[in-house]
Amino acid sequence: MELVRGLHNLRPRHRGCVATIGNFDGVHAGHQAILARLRAHSERLGLPGCVVIFEPQPREYFAPDAAPPRLTRLREKLALLQAQGVDRVLCLAFNRRLRELSAEQFVQQVLIDGLGVKHLEVGDDFRFGCDRSGDFAFLQSSGVSHGFTVEAANTVAESGERISSTRLRQVLGEGDFALAERLLGRPFSISGRVLHGQQLGRTIGAPTANVQLKRVNPPLHGVYRVSVMLDGELRKGVANIGKRPTVAGDGSAHLEVHLFDFAGDLYGRRLDVVFHEKLRDEQRFDSLDALQAAIKADFAAARAQWGL
Repeated sequence: MELVRGLHNLRPRHRGCVATIGNFDGVHAGHQAILARLRAHSERLGLPGCVVIFEPQPREYFAPDAAPPRLTRLREKLALLQAQGVDRVLCLAFNRRLRELSAEQFVQQVLIDGLGVKHLEVGDDFRFGCDRSGDFAFLQSSGVSHGFTVEAANTVAESGERISSTRLRQVLGEGDFALAERLLGRPFSISGRVLHGQQLGRTIGAPTANVQLKRVNPPLHGVYRVSVMLDGELRKGVANIGKRPTVAGDGSAHLEVHLFDFAGDLYGRRLDVVFHEKLRDEQRFDSLDALQAAIKADFAAARAQWGL
């Protein structure tokens, strides 16, 4: 899969494609249905399939403090898109210049001059351009004028409710990982590289791997039963994700993972942490002894669930 960052990096060879546009946060089952249709049109027309995404996501640009938590970082999203058979991703920087493009300018600069789109697959509620002035009807009209077809992506539902990134965040917040797996088509996980941390866990009998989050607001907060595939072996453990209120921290969210019966060196390795069950909310303890007791109880609860 080819990643193109910005319109300025598009070349003549990139013209001629079928495309879809969106955040694709989570690349959930609804997104996967859109991507399946993209592949079908790509094969029918003999053209590459291109996904247009934005960094930051528009809501992160307009209201960074109120933007919803990311389900997937850019790196994770790209890996998931590649697994869905996407040929190319055009990642547009969502900045003042892009935000001020009119609907007409967006179509001309991105879809026609940039990509040479022959078929476009978008949701019928898709809005774009300055002040969200462009809509599905505008795209259809533009397609007639410029020689590309536009098709509305079908809504995908689970138990009668539309599958969306918003619904996924709600389900994860409720700790319903079985439902989250059905909405995603895979277990929910967070991946990142193991960094050196404060190593406090070692002093209280609970060594942890400090997994780099690279996100201000993660979709989960609390203590969870988790698993990690490591060197072909499934390792089971407990993870804490949050701001570590009991110890002096930097105010950022951290993901710390303890793997049962493991003593190897994980520094620098990339872990994919799969979440199975919420054990409790993150809380502040009055002392390290109280924290240690709570961690011991978390380990016992997780071991019991795992049957260890």
